[in-house]
Amino acid sequence: MNSKKLGFGMMRLPLTNPDDVKSIDYEQLCQMVDHFMNQGFVYFDTAYPYHGEQSEGAAKRCLVDRYPREQYILVDKMPILRVKAAEEYPRYFEEQLRRCGVEYFDYYLLHNMGKERYANTLNYGGFEFLIRLKEQKLVKNIGFSYHDDAELLDEILTKYPEMDFVQLQINYLDWNSAAIQSGACYEVACRHGKPIIAMEPVKGGSLANLPAEAINEMRKSGAKGSPASYAIRYAASLDNCMMVLSGMSTLEQVLDNTSYMKDFHPLNKEEHEMLQRITDIVNRNMTPCTNCRYCMEECPKNINIPAYFGLYNMYAATGKKTNMYYERYSMNHGKALDCVKCGKCERICPQHIEIRGELEKFADIYERN
Repeated sequence: MNSKKLGFGMMRLPLTNPDDVKSIDYEQLCQMVDHFMNQGFVYFDTAYPYHGEQSEGAAKRCLVDRYPREQYILVDKMPILRVKAAEEYPRYFEEQLRRCGVEYFDYYLLHNMGKERYANTLNYGGFEFLIRLKEQKLVKNIGFSYHDDAELLDEILTKYPEMDFVQLQINYLDWNSAAIQSGACYEVACRHGKPIIAMEPVKGGSLANLPAEAINEMRKSGAKGSPASYAIRYAASLDNCMMVLSGMSTLEQVLDNTSYMKDFHPLNKEEHEMLQRITDIVNRNMTPCTNCRYCMEECPKNINIPAYFGLYNMYAATGKKTNMYYERYSMNHGKALDCVKCGKCERICPQHIEIRGELEKFADIYERN
């Protein structure tokens, strides 16, 4: 199947109620899927925990039930954070097949690999389980999504050369980041000859909603496209990048992304230089949260960490507080000042954010004044 280089990430789907991640707007999602497919794009990426465990069902309802199986590529992921024993792997996998309404996955990943999850996966035989799935033709390609340093990635790919690909966080803001190590991890994957699927190219939307200073820099440089277009094209321009995932939330985002990726042109030298200047601007202002919400699964006080960081970034960009949104986001959630400093959120954060310290900064703006 000939696939263009843009994948539909089903992590940030449209909602009928912005306060309820399970309230997927299926009517709009069907329109998004239809336009995506009509433009020649076929790659869809879901996972067990997305949208309060509703994303896989949304893939079934809006894609699988409406298109012949041979017309699309469907990707799913084993929720290794939840696996506590080897016998749980087949149970989760069979449940995922049922949720999606398919008999096989085109690509299947161990989800959110890092040091702690890697140790557990070794103990429970997770890599061996994926290899067996491929041998049984229940999946066509096996790999893992990764959020850790380049040294561990090299260890994993050396130990398990059977992996067909690796999914990495790739965006221009994180390329030289000491915490995320996008560039270093990319080089490791290249040395092992593994194709790369790029996730978080727009960094949870933050590179689509740049500070005013960064937008001014783009326009001064003569940029014609949307901020998101340069972020996605940055990842897609890498030689070993086979696919770039975009977590699209509206039909307008699908229209924008497909418009420039249908006939993709790599970034030129001037555009690369512009993005470096924007990186310098953004790094001075923003907390690098991507709204993945993994921290929410661990927080004993149910603090709405991603929403608070979004408000913090809006304040950093504009200098203005939005108390109305704070009231909404804190409803039925703990306040930043309720943080007990247990650190569970930081151990699971893919962005390696010092969440406890950042919550203190947020509290200084919204809760102590």
